[in-house]
Amino acid sequence: MKRRTLQSLLATGVATCAVLAGVPAGAQETGDTQARIAALEAQLAVLKGQIDDLKGQLQKPPPAAAAPASADPSAVKATLKNGRPTLATGDGQFTASIRGVMQLDTARYFQDDNLPASVTIGRDLNSGTNFRRGRLGVEGRLFGDFSYNILLDFGGSGTDGSTTLHELWLQYEGLKPFKLKVGAFPPNLGLEDGASTTGSLFPERPSSAEIARGLAGADKRIGAQLLANGDRWLVAAAVTGAKTTDAATFDEQLGYTFRVAGAPLKGADWRIQIGANASIVAQPAQTALAGPYPVTLSDRPELRVDGSQLASTGAIDAGGARHWGLEAAGQWGGVLIQGEYFDYRIERRNPAAGVTDPRFNGWYVEGGWVLTGEARKFNPETAAFDAPPVTRPFNLKNGGWGTWELAARYSTVDLNHDETALLAADRVRGGEQSITSLGVNWFLNPTVRLSLDYLDVSVDRLTAGGLQAGQDYQALNLRSQFAF
Repeated sequence: MKRRTLQSLLATGVATCAVLAGVPAGAQETGDTQARIAALEAQLAVLKGQIDDLKGQLQKPPPAAAAPASADPSAVKATLKNGRPTLATGDGQFTASIRGVMQLDTARYFQDDNLPASVTIGRDLNSGTNFRRGRLGVEGRLFGDFSYNILLDFGGSGTDGSTTLHELWLQYEGLKPFKLKVGAFPPNLGLEDGASTTGSLFPERPSSAEIARGLAGADKRIGAQLLANGDRWLVAAAVTGAKTTDAATFDEQLGYTFRVAGAPLKGADWRIQIGANASIVAQPAQTALAGPYPVTLSDRPELRVDGSQLASTGAIDAGGARHWGLEAAGQWGGVLIQGEYFDYRIERRNPAAGVTDPRFNGWYVEGGWVLTGEARKFNPETAAFDAPPVTRPFNLKNGGWGTWELAARYSTVDLNHDETALLAADRVRGGEQSITSLGVNWFLNPTVRLSLDYLDVSVDRLTAGGLQAGQDYQALNLRSQFAF
């Protein structure tokens, strides 16, 4: 509109100039002619002023857009990102996300047909299925500075027990970088312990890591944890008690866990991380009146379809126990290599003469290569590596084939202590277990995953009479996973 007004004024000015130009040079000027010229000159001056004002207005920048109204705290927004239903208030102070995990394992064990009679544990391993995890819960935020998680586990149809309270905790995050968590949860205790169970390289943690976390940490552990972290570092300490699934005791276990991790070297697409972890059982649980206080180190051989524990120290009456561990990881683009070493010790309670405190150890090294080019995501909240992103979800119409990954692992744990000693009370014949695993992971999308894994298991263990109780076998496992 202003531009059209300017054009009209310019046209009027041109016409006025034309009138002035029409006065012949040297003509006899009369009083009427002089008055007309003076009036036209005055009009031109007024028009020139109006034109200058309009030019100035056109050259000014447009007025700034009005600031949007602040978010309505009472408004609730619903989303369904990656299949996870989430409700959030307009100011983000309150959120609630429904969380679900389904993991179904289908395994086939390949054993010798004629095992010696001394092999009694795991003599006929169960080829079949197991709902390893069937979890449903809700997590989110309260009043901005608090986060929470409530998670029930309906899985374990074969070997993991009935429905349990898996997690129930509240965490205060108002004093960054510190976070204080109280409730039932797994304390942060290492690379494998910190990794997500839905995004790990293999279906189960290596036995050495599982045994370490089981002393004073592990799932369903009731406790309090103080954690602080940044993009390149993490420090965590916790005081812990029993698990939500523990039977009633006369004295509940008291333990402590610690972890420190950092990335001294880091680039745009690579990372080197090192760390250490430890746990102390200051007081084992007393399971019977007037004793004992048993501590057992054991694990199923990295597959849960069969529940047999082929390597186990058995219950040792203990005054305390502890472990310490070292960890290291390196990531270069789609390649990840990591490993941990663990040392375990049990302090016997009232040992007889000549009976020593047993000491054990274990370690693993594993690696993954994402064939489709993505890199596993580093989670600074846990200082561990989770599943890679799925940049091209599986879709036959669009030609997407998801994310593919190859994985390999070697793990070993030695639960023997003076196994050939003349004093029988000093012997611990828990066995030595070594497992080589190869796997293929297919992440069809951020929610669905299929994994095919091959395990070569070797267990060397003596009975109380000195006969061989171990065995060598192979297993093939297919895991179907749906998680949101």
